[in-house]
Amino acid sequence: MTSTTRLTVAQALVRFLSAQYTERDGTRHRLIGATWGIFGHGNVAGIGQALVEYGDVMPYHQGRNEQAMVHAAVGYARQSGRLSTHAVTTSIGPGATNLVTGAALATINHLPVLLLPGDVFAARPADPVLQQLEVPYAGDVSVNDCLRPVSRYFDRITRPEALIPSALQAMRVLTDPVETGAVTLALPQDVQAEAYDWPEEFFAERTWVVRRPGADPTELAEAVRAIRGARRPLLVAGGGVHHSRAEAALAEFAAVTRIPVASTQAGKGSLRFDHPQDVGGVGHTGTATADELARTADLVIGVGTRYTDFTTASGTLFAHPDVRFLNLNIAPYDGHKLAGMPLIADARSGLMELTAALDMHAYRAGASYVAEYTEDKERWEQRVDACYEADEPDVRPTQPQVLGVLDALVDESDVIINAAGSLPGDLHKLWRARSRDQYHLEYGYSCMGYEIPAAIGVKLAAPERRVWALVGDGTYLMMPTEIVTAVQEGVAIKVLLVQNHGYASIGGLSEETGAERFGTAYRHRAADGTFIGAPLPVDLAANAASLGMRVLRAKTVSDLREALAEARDADTPTCVYVETQTADTVSGPPPAQAWWDVPVAETASRPSAVKARELYERHVSTRRRHL
Repeated sequence: MTSTTRLTVAQALVRFLSAQYTERDGTRHRLIGATWGIFGHGNVAGIGQALVEYGDVMPYHQGRNEQAMVHAAVGYARQSGRLSTHAVTTSIGPGATNLVTGAALATINHLPVLLLPGDVFAARPADPVLQQLEVPYAGDVSVNDCLRPVSRYFDRITRPEALIPSALQAMRVLTDPVETGAVTLALPQDVQAEAYDWPEEFFAERTWVVRRPGADPTELAEAVRAIRGARRPLLVAGGGVHHSRAEAALAEFAAVTRIPVASTQAGKGSLRFDHPQDVGGVGHTGTATADELARTADLVIGVGTRYTDFTTASGTLFAHPDVRFLNLNIAPYDGHKLAGMPLIADARSGLMELTAALDMHAYRAGASYVAEYTEDKERWEQRVDACYEADEPDVRPTQPQVLGVLDALVDESDVIINAAGSLPGDLHKLWRARSRDQYHLEYGYSCMGYEIPAAIGVKLAAPERRVWALVGDGTYLMMPTEIVTAVQEGVAIKVLLVQNHGYASIGGLSEETGAERFGTAYRHRAADGTFIGAPLPVDLAANAASLGMRVLRAKTVSDLREALAEARDADTPTCVYVETQTADTVSGPPPAQAWWDVPVAETASRPSAVKARELYERHVSTRRRHL
């Protein structure tokens, strides 16, 4: 006779989650490391009570914004190599819908997070209940259905026994390197509190093996032939290199073959910046070295990349008339992009197999090709030095100089987090990544507000690391709330807050596309109705201090050096606030080395838009489809 235990659905779920593990390469990790939660009537008596009941096996973190809690969980998951993550519980209504943005970010970036929103009564004793969305044509729809398109797995648990197969499917998706992303189990508030006799086997420890599939022999042979036949091969490293922990395998591949390696935003840091084959970021925000190699490459080897428009320069970058693509990817969907030759495998396994096969054939990129990209890289590094250099230490820094001061201070143990604004472009071009996980850019969704909560998640996953959230004023105003969480829990993140009085990157893009920086500056409204008055008297440093954070203000380059050094050594949450020069320009680094398609008005009366359209049409004419 099967032994059972009588628990509520919420209690059973928390106990089940505490017994789930992952294993890869012989190392075991707890899958759900903790649960974040904001409580309301939709989850306080269910999941909330269960977390009290099982507080000894399921740690709890108190958040301030539901979207931010997902960002923190995602930051934790990424730092943990997708082998561990957090759960997030919310009430019904706005608490649940606040999850949607975070869920989209997780799914787009292939990062696991478990969402547990409360839901309306399954038994419908009172209809509608507080915060319920009434849908006249369907009785089984709630606001949680908004989470369906942004979740890799979604289920609504309307009966206790339905939790068993659903929970197991949820774990399967969270641990699948191809399918992983946001997983949502919507929990009606009455079902959460309902008791059931659960089989004890449901609570047994389970270990989910994260697989490393090797390449198909036929695909591997074709890949080797393609590489051996290429004169100007270029490898593009994407986020899949990091997810697979394939950095050492990539370094070995590059050293053996001498093929240059460019990186997407997600893949930057796959090689150290000083590796001989590293040529920097590729695409719209890439380096001149990498982008010129991309334009002339006859074979592009994509490893763990989705080939977004920033990487391909909206289909204009890979310009060689005979260019072909070889795509090493664990996901068949991405492996077949750009009509490429698929090499469906785990990034580390595939790179190791490629290296062995090419070394057996004594394959090496040509000496003249190596000399060409080595010299180009040296020239680019000189441009980086020029951007970082501050000739006058007692004046307000530019944004690249801010990064230069930080670059000179950190070592491979620091983690740099960013997601939106003008900083991603500057960082992709200029930052010198020193370790595989130092460079943490969320650019799949480029979500303003990600940085501070993600920094908390990263610090929870790696408490020994120094973790920096780099935010502009626009991003800061979107979501500073989790500063309170960092202060409450003593999570010693460092926030570098750059004030440039508006949306600098979109202001520059607006000017380029004929929209004349409309609505992108944080300034008083002028007499003519436009926002071209004086900067708003907003003191973001005072705001951060009011939330409990220690704040250091820096007015000059010299001040900044001292403040950043002090913040780096701090063992409490610390913010460095600096106002940069040139608020009316993007940032002052080298301009974009490749195009990005943002459609310009086809008809307009204003000269700026007419001129922008002419330039747009010239760029569009260079686009090609790779078939």
